Amino acid sequence: MEITYIGRSCFKIKGKESTIVIDPYDPAKAGYRLPKIDCDILLISHSHFDHNYAQGVTDYKLKIDTPGEYEMAGTFIYGIETFHDASDGKERGKNTMFLIDIDGFTILHAGDLGHELSTETLEKMANVDVLLIPVGGVYTIDAKSAAKVISSIEPSYVIPMHYKDGNDNTDLEELSRFLEEMGLEKNGKEEKFKLTSKSDAPEETQVVVLIPQH
Repeated sequence: MEITYIGRSCFKIKGKESTIVIDPYDPAKAGYRLPKIDCDILLISHSHFDHNYAQGVTDYKLKIDTPGEYEMAGTFIYGIETFHDASDGKERGKNTMFLIDIDGFTILHAGDLGHELSTETLEKMANVDVLLIPVGGVYTIDAKSAAKVISSIEPSYVIPMHYKDGNDNTDLEELSRFLEEMGLEKNGKEEKFKLTSKSDAPEETQVVVLIPQH
């Protein structure tokens, strides 16, 4: 199983039997290009321009943009309803987190999560191998809240997303704020993240920073 970071909150996950793209952004509004991407399954966490640009993705056979349970080609997806803010959606509406079971690994994409997780929600997501989590604040949880969410989930690996990236003109926090919160002065960046065996998982949560492909 291989994870590629496209940019903002967009990832491509390539498994043995299926490929997934999550939260493609509108390049005209996001401020950077969207590479040509195709997949079997397209996941959209909510209907904002930097997450729902379905026309930028080709060949998908299944599009999922609501909570619920789904299955295709041996890949299982569980959409969990959460909120885009800390006021039960009153400010920015709802958000769907996607729990993905692919090639024997469990990946959780948190979308634009805007709050810490309740015990009820946490009970739905045991044994997460890889957590893809927003850390930039303003429109989502910030670095401090992200660290608390990570502690509550205890994944093997964490890949940060939705932070100030290069020359974009957002007021999101820099990635360095999150790394500091996690006790890391710096972290090497990788092109792609590959997992082949659960036995390789670290005893403590490991932060993996991926280079955006936009």
